[in-house]
Amino acid sequence: MKKLSIFAVAIAALAFTACGDKKKTAEETEAVKSFEQEQVEEKIKVELDSLAAEFGKLDKLPFIQEGEKGVKLTAEEKQVKPDYLIAPAAIDSAATLTEKYRLLGALSVDKLIAGLYDMPIDDYQAAITKLATDINDPSFKDIEDLSTVFEAGEQIYEGMNQNGRINYFWQMAAASLIEEINVLSQNSEKFTSVLDDEAASNITYRLILLSDAVSRLAGYDSEFEPVSKALEALNALNATSVDELKKQLAESKDKIAEARNALIK
Repeated sequence: MKKLSIFAVAIAALAFTACGDKKKTAEETEAVKSFEQEQVEEKIKVELDSLAAEFGKLDKLPFIQEGEKGVKLTAEEKQVKPDYLIAPAAIDSAATLTEKYRLLGALSVDKLIAGLYDMPIDDYQAAITKLATDINDPSFKDIEDLSTVFEAGEQIYEGMNQNGRINYFWQMAAASLIEEINVLSQNSEKFTSVLDDEAASNITYRLILLSDAVSRLAGYDSEFEPVSKALEALNALNATSVDELKKQLAESKDKIAEARNALIK
């Protein structure tokens, strides 16, 4: 019940945002060419900080955790290698900072999955390191393993906040979560086996928090349009139990893959 009440509050916040934000004229919308964090209204900034804090409280999804909570594959299961992971070479076509942050978030997930199947991960690590070097975000300087950058949660947000890059935090968060959901949908029977109802409902909650943040930032940064569309494609995911999640993943599998592919080109 507590989780459902949280959902209700978050959804109400989304509705309030849609109705209460200032209407922009066509000229004003056109004038928003690039993101400048100092231009974000104080009220919106406080709300984004709150959303990031809530996002950071959530545990990493069990199916991509290492150790006891993570998925255990048999030798036979490891022989069937996943063909849905993003190739590390995808970084060669990433031209903008936004694309590089998104790939960093997605590849950090895929590196874990590749390792789970005993696939080589050196190329993933090299790609992640190159992306981080190209991005040159001071927030990453104290992180030893850059493939775990997003796991730092609130710490990373605070650093990116200070560096004027909160827009990229949410780009990276969106790509990471959408890739996790895509992976989950590709082998839902196995990967949902380590989820409980709370973990399933937390996926819904993550999507709500992301959608809320993206809706607030979209008026300041036009590069959030692909993220908004990708999240819209995942609207059918509102599970509060593992059984609901499995059913919704099966029904939305193709849309989830399309959303991932549109976001990570």
